[in-house]
Amino acid sequence: MPSPGDLRSSDAFDERIAELLADEAYLGHPLREALAELMERMTQQVSRLERITQISDRYQTGVQERVRNLSRRYDRQIRTLERAISISDRYQSMLNDLNKALREASTHDLLTSIPNRRLMSERCRIEDERLAREEGTYSLLTMDVDRFKQFNDVYGHDVGDEVLIELANSFTKSLREYDSCGRWGGEEFLALLVNADLDTASDVAQRMLENTRALRIKVGEEVLRATISIGVAERAEGEVYTQTYKRADDALLLAKQSGRDQFVIADPPARD
Repeated sequence: MPSPGDLRSSDAFDERIAELLADEAYLGHPLREALAELMERMTQQVSRLERITQISDRYQTGVQERVRNLSRRYDRQIRTLERAISISDRYQSMLNDLNKALREASTHDLLTSIPNRRLMSERCRIEDERLAREEGTYSLLTMDVDRFKQFNDVYGHDVGDEVLIELANSFTKSLREYDSCGRWGGEEFLALLVNADLDTASDVAQRMLENTRALRIKVGEEVLRATISIGVAERAEGEVYTQTYKRADDALLLAKQSGRDQFVIADPPARD
């Protein structure tokens, strides 16, 4: 890039040539015409260079503006993409929560949040398959709330629901680590005791009775108590869970007929 001194020298040189061409003393001089032509060409060349420089400046300005526009568009697209990803993440999270809720609703009781009949049946079936391959046993406990209809008739269904919730929590706490308890239907519950013989099942049943007797369910200023009846059956060789359940349910009926608030052990299956 020319320095200020170079520009001043160039301007002085141009002025010197202009003075020589304007001096009448050099009219007719053989070099005057050539100098005038050279000066004209130089002027045209400078003019072209100035136009090129202006075009280049405009082009550079245009390029810079296009770059800035592209940068702004890119930033907007990035922000749009980020919002889309955020929405997608929230949507995916909502779908996961919904799927989880649907799976939970299909396998767990909506009122008590413990396994429902479907899930308990599946767990019993799995135990049958396991015992078809290896040695072992299990016991089933059928539990029914004594005089449950009175809770609904006297205090209303909301109180009846609260009784079921409290009992479900009590039953779960009474079980061993690998046992499970589910709501079989209405006020009836079923417990699956894995690798439990009658002695172990009787201990669990007794614990359920005692924990139920200790429950205090507040309804306004009143405190309610509940009792349960239990039927106990250990799986017999060759039985499937539906057969074991039938014997436990018969024992439950006998417990109710014998005064309630107790457990009764089922008779072994009849042999041909």
